Amino acid sequence: MLKMDQAKVKYLVEEALAENESLFLLSILVSASNKISIVVDGDHGVPLSECVRISRNVEHNLDRETEDFSLEVSTPDISKPIKLKRQYLKNVDRILNVTTTADEEIEGTLKDVTDENIVLVWSARVPKLEGKGKMTVEKTANILYKDIKEAKVKIVF
Repeated sequence: MLKMDQAKVKYLVEEALAENESLFLLSILVSASNKISIVVDGDHGVPLSECVRISRNVEHNLDRETEDFSLEVSTPDISKPIKLKRQYLKNVDRILNVTTTADEEIEGTLKDVTDENIVLVWSARVPKLEGKGKMTVEKTANILYKDIKEAKVKIVF
């Protein structure tokens, strides 16, 4: 069995994505047994109809007689880490759990996404400056992309 040409698959996926600019490619994996797994995301989510459309564009342009393959087009699992800046943009105002390269864990609401960093905001209880007790303050962290080891959306029920 011939190994599937991953570049050809990527071209076909990008051709399908060009028809809907709100969608973007996260990953393409082609296994040794020609199982093609494509993960796409969208600025406003991905309807099932779009997964079907992308799948058809890939499938109809590959020859099963030459290369036997299986094909799966899906959206990212909510439990998977965020990979691209575009994914941060669609998650503004959601709570993120971020682990930095210094192994610091920060949980906060994503308030801003720039070309260099993300901005998280959260409330924390700190000792009062005078007297006993604690007070609530708002904290902010500007985290550079290069300093993010992993970032996940917190699932809140």
